[in-house]
Amino acid sequence: MAHFILLGIVYVSFISLGLPDGILGVAWPAIRADMGQPLAAVGAITIAMTISSATASYFAGPIAKRVGTGAVVATSCLMTALALIGFAYAPSFVWLVALAVPLGLGAGAVDASLNHFVAAHYSSRHMNWLHGFWGVGATTGPLIMGLALASSTGWTAGAQTIGLIQLGLAVVLWSTLSLWAKEHATPPKEDGEHGATSFKPVRPLALWLAPLTFLFYVAAEMGTGLWAASILVTDRGLSPTDAGVWVSVYFGSITAGRFGVGLIANRLGNRKLVQLGLAVAAVGAAVFAAHGLLGAASQLGLVLMGLGCAPVFPSLMHETARRFPDDIARTVIGRQMTFSYIGGSVVPAAFGLLATWAGLSAVMPVVVVLLIALLALTTALNRMT
Repeated sequence: MAHFILLGIVYVSFISLGLPDGILGVAWPAIRADMGQPLAAVGAITIAMTISSATASYFAGPIAKRVGTGAVVATSCLMTALALIGFAYAPSFVWLVALAVPLGLGAGAVDASLNHFVAAHYSSRHMNWLHGFWGVGATTGPLIMGLALASSTGWTAGAQTIGLIQLGLAVVLWSTLSLWAKEHATPPKEDGEHGATSFKPVRPLALWLAPLTFLFYVAAEMGTGLWAASILVTDRGLSPTDAGVWVSVYFGSITAGRFGVGLIANRLGNRKLVQLGLAVAAVGAAVFAAHGLLGAASQLGLVLMGLGCAPVFPSLMHETARRFPDDIARTVIGRQMTFSYIGGSVVPAAFGLLATWAGLSAVMPVVVVLLIALLALTTALNRMT
């Protein structure tokens, strides 16, 4: 029973992880007006967060092995809570950039630690649902911030509210550290689960090919999420409001797809889910790119791409614990999260340079190429491990 109580805490922790992810974009117009900053100044905050998150993810595995996953998650949650509350009281923009460091460190450590924990102790079903709960948090955070902006309290109240939610969760995590004491125990088998895994000899190339798949995937997913609205408004004449709805539908499809995939994940297995998902995502990206042929119907490609993307990240993550022995898997998952942050920041930014040089219509064909290349990479990785 304690095993599944702990699973509930992990789910709530991932909702918490998603809460801050979308609030900066929502709050930034109000923040920069209050602090007299130019539009591009948000880059200083995001760069500080990305570097901190990537660093924490890379080192989370060895730290969690030494002090335990529960202690890492509880400490990290406390860091993010205090950073968000600090945002609400920051006297200047420089303080926001400084506070982005503990916010990024906390998020990166939680992300890597919990992904490894669930990959090692629970089935593929729970890994997909775990990332579905991240989507719940990523949807709720902007809603809380939007309500705060619509009231007289403003963005500081939104940051404070989310910070206090995180602080409450930190208290829960610290008070339930005893539940993590048996984290190295063998979990109960579930439908579709098999006995002990036998590993092929580890090839050094696989230790870096596995993280590279995450760079490609997150680049495709986040690149589409970042530039889809601009494509719809600039190239296709939609209003910003309608474009925003389609982007929400895209991310909503990923979230809903992960909950749906969780029902069948144990039967199909991670590798089939990844291959099938990438094929569907590539078709969806191609449909969205084919506006000249399909007209308004091309927007449906975002739905198809979102549904295809749904199982890829959680299934690849869950499979890591099946590809590699536990000690190696911890290190590889840390690398995977680091490469994810790189893929989610550097490549979408490079898409902006591509759009400036060749036009926004060039973005989605590159996404299609990324997804097809990723299909080839995962096939090669499956043969190695």
